[in-house]
Amino acid sequence: MIHTHDNDHFARHGGVHFAVHASPEDINRFVRQLPAGKRDSLFEVLQELNRAGLISLYNDGVWTDGEGRIGGSDEC
Repeated sequence: MIHTHDNDHFARHGGVHFAVHASPEDINRFVRQLPAGKRDSLFEVLQELNRAGLISLYNDGVWTDGEGRIGGSDEC
C-alpha cells in the first residue's frame, strides 16, 4: 500500500485508489479470516475489504505506477 494523504491510499501493485475506514489491525484480521481462495489476488482482497466497508474503492481514474507515482511514468 502506498499512503499519499490522511485517508488516500493506492495499492502498490495495480495502483488502485482507495480510502481506509478501519485500523490496520482490523484489516489484517479480516484478511486473515478470508478463505484461501479469496486471498489469492490483491484485486479480490480489495473487493472483499470494500464489500465489508473497511475500505472504499474509487473509480476515479487516478492510478499510480509501481513506484507510487500518480499518473505513472514513462518507464511503466
